[in-house]
Amino acid sequence: MPKPNYKAPQDFEKGRAPFIAMDSVESNQISKIGYDPETKTLAVTFTRGGGAVYHYPNVEQATFDAFVAAESSGTFFGMHIKLLPFLKYRSEAVAD
Repeated sequence: MPKPNYKAPQDFEKGRAPFIAMDSVESNQISKIGYDPETKTLAVTFTRGGGAVYHYPNVEQATFDAFVAAESSGTFFGMHIKLLPFLKYRSEAVAD
């Protein structure tokens, strides 16, 4: 049986992640989220994955507000954010 053809994981960005203040959320999937309105960048860390931080550019304030207010952060992420382009930074580059 042939192996499925999976896409390779995205590489980490070089250097430190631009600082975005993040708050913990109650979720089995998502650990913290934050937003920088000046750059319209959403920052997300997950409960798995070694604490890497993902920056999603060009996210509108209304989308972030809906994410914060969502009954399920994981479901909202899967429906509205997961497929957006992102930059991935190593966990040691994350500032809390």
